[in-house]
Amino acid sequence: MWIQAVRTVLPDHRYRQERITEAVQALLPADPEALRRFHTATGVTGRNLALPLERYGRLGGFGEANDAYIDVALELGERAVKAALEEAGLAPGEVDLIVFCSSTGVATPSLDSRLAQRAGLRPDVKRLPLFGLGCAGGAAGLARLHDYLRGWPDQAGLLVCVELCSLTVQRDDGSTANLIASGLFGDGAAAVAAVGEERRGHGPGPRVVATKSRLYPGTRHVMGWQVGEYGLRLVLSPDLVDLVEARLAGDVAAFLAEHGLRVGEVRSWICHPGGPRVIETISRVLGLPEDALELTWRSLRAVGNLSSVSVLNVLQRTIAHRRPPPGEPAVLLALGPGFAAELVLLRW
Repeated sequence: MWIQAVRTVLPDHRYRQERITEAVQALLPADPEALRRFHTATGVTGRNLALPLERYGRLGGFGEANDAYIDVALELGERAVKAALEEAGLAPGEVDLIVFCSSTGVATPSLDSRLAQRAGLRPDVKRLPLFGLGCAGGAAGLARLHDYLRGWPDQAGLLVCVELCSLTVQRDDGSTANLIASGLFGDGAAAVAAVGEERRGHGPGPRVVATKSRLYPGTRHVMGWQVGEYGLRLVLSPDLVDLVEARLAGDVAAFLAEHGLRVGEVRSWICHPGGPRVIETISRVLGLPEDALELTWRSLRAVGNLSSVSVLNVLQRTIAHRRPPPGEPAVLLALGPGFAAELVLLRW
């Protein structure tokens, strides 16, 4: 599978982190100093939000927040799809499969059915909606699109990720997880246009060589949602960093060894910006050079953690600003609920 285009689209409501912190103080039952400390520690300088800041205090509950999710997700998703198709030089009618990832709202029919119609895709387009993958969704969705195009190498497909994390912050929750979420996560959408091996196009993106999923039993408590009266309440355990430290390096090394590679031979790392401690731990356990995850850090600082969208934003930045020489391998990596790791081996 060849990646032809990656496009990230952000909501128009852009705020500096300090302004968001001030607004959140009025909404959450938390010590203001603790809130500022958590927000500052994320390293995020600003975020784009689904709604104007003043709207969040007026959201009546999960139903109203989810209605806003559907409206904004469709708008951002449509913009991302059209931008990716235009960059790839693909007409909407050429798309054979749309994979849709999101974990911050619910809808039936799933939003991919509405996006397909809004973007002008064929009535017989195949659809694969994926829910619950969280931050790993961008990498997992890319892997599932690759699986399909291996079987149909003359076809084209789309991956669309949309996450509106700000709509899930719980106003009645003063927990550490909720405070971190209110300062770390942002909103956005991304679309990837790709073609099979027999339709090699002329886009600037890499080729997907192989993928690997790694599920860690007994770690359900590390990350996820608890569904309550006011919607999706974040589960985020401090054990996450310890798990990354204990398991990730071995799994990455084993994955690369299957393809005759060692960690030191990979110079391009496209990692999900899960947060400062997670990024630092990934870099340390893999023994990466100091600047290896610079684009991951830039993404985090500029827009926050966009859940499934983030790793695709880093991929777009890599293509635009640091595209490796032809033939060089790269690893795209994301972690998410399960707890799970998703690994994608690329070659430029």
